[in-house]
Amino acid sequence: MGQREKEYRTPSGSRPKVQDMTRGPVVRPLVSFTIPLVLGNLFQLLYNAVDSAVVGRFVGEDALAAVGTATPVMNMVILLISGLCMGAGILMSSYYGAKEYEVLRRQIGTTMLAGSAFSVGLSVLMLLLARPILLLIRVPARVIPQAQLYLSIVFLGTLFTFLYNLLANTLRALGDSKTPLYFLVLCAILNGTLDLLLVAVLSWGVAGSAVATVASQAVSCLLCLLYIRKRVPLLNLGRQWLVWDRSLLKKTVAFSSTSAMQQMCLQLGKTVIQAVVNTQGVSVMAAFAAVNRVDDFAYTPQQNIGHAMTTFIAQNQGAGHRDRIRKGFAGGLLIEAVYSILLLCFIYLAAPQIMGWFVKKGETQVIDLGVSYLHLIAAMYLLPALTNGIQGFFRGIGDLKVTLQSTFMNMLGRVTAVIVLVYGFSVGFVSLAWANLAGWIVMLLFETPLLVRQLRSGLTRL
Repeated sequence: MGQREKEYRTPSGSRPKVQDMTRGPVVRPLVSFTIPLVLGNLFQLLYNAVDSAVVGRFVGEDALAAVGTATPVMNMVILLISGLCMGAGILMSSYYGAKEYEVLRRQIGTTMLAGSAFSVGLSVLMLLLARPILLLIRVPARVIPQAQLYLSIVFLGTLFTFLYNLLANTLRALGDSKTPLYFLVLCAILNGTLDLLLVAVLSWGVAGSAVATVASQAVSCLLCLLYIRKRVPLLNLGRQWLVWDRSLLKKTVAFSSTSAMQQMCLQLGKTVIQAVVNTQGVSVMAAFAAVNRVDDFAYTPQQNIGHAMTTFIAQNQGAGHRDRIRKGFAGGLLIEAVYSILLLCFIYLAAPQIMGWFVKKGETQVIDLGVSYLHLIAAMYLLPALTNGIQGFFRGIGDLKVTLQSTFMNMLGRVTAVIVLVYGFSVGFVSLAWANLAGWIVMLLFETPLLVRQLRSGLTRL
């Protein structure tokens, strides 16, 4: 194991914006870490939603359907990369909590090299597979050209996606969730401005929306690199950015591959559901694209609370503080519950207005479908809050197999339910909400006994 080292400071002598969660209060650092994380991801979702809103309003229903049906395919790549970085981030949090800074630096350098090479290869592969995948998920012929164009441009920016996720996860592993927020705010503003310029003014259609997304990701990478160079001495690695540590690579691959498989499992399930939706007509596709964006905004804070719990628990796991792990888990679940109750009230009351943001006036069928879904799903939001909190706990103690298995169970239940309800009972658009409920129930039935057993044990994973 690495040698414990002195605290790092910036050249001016001030402390960098990192946060040691192994000492002091429990709930307060969870909240202070979660809020910037939530806001940052909401801004990231904002510029994804802006893509849909601008394209839907200024191009039309077919373009909105193209972006909507391309999103699950695009998200498979994004979530694969974020899963890899999340797995590496758990190890970074543990090394930082144990104050093993030399190991931490080698971990970051090894992940940077391996991940960059992987991202370039993945980009080339997905450019070749974009059209076959769209055909496989039964996208209507009239929508395929625009969806393929959107995906091709986005996949050219895969390396930027990886670099930003790695740098942001590294900062978060050290307890700094505020800095990635600032960069995402700026990039969301940039993306929205470029969307309006390229789509509404220059009439580039879905291509303009994709270019705006890639450009914003590139700016995020640059800002992270500049900030780290000036403000985080611990991460000024110099030649150590190019370190290749085989022993750490093996452990990183074990963690990251499991985390990435979890993300991919989740997105593959969504892609199967998108394939079912694609057989129901363009209006249903457009409505599903809109409510998916709303669900993203709803679930992301729940996921972020879980990620904050992961960082808190992983740091304390590295420091050997078992009591704080249990307290952090209980505090995280309380935050999840409060958020979900507030979310239920807002989504239920504002559903018609929310759907109006995504479609042109007069497209009443799309609005009515979306409102029926949102009214139903709002009452279910407490269940994913619980599952995200439990997954944050298992990630933090290093048991990623449970998170993978439970995600698989969730997707299996959800996909089975949507196929049975749509094709077996012709339930209609609201079957998508009932399918979510089925998935969350199956997931909780799987996770809960494992959670109870782990809490009764000595929490010795990682």
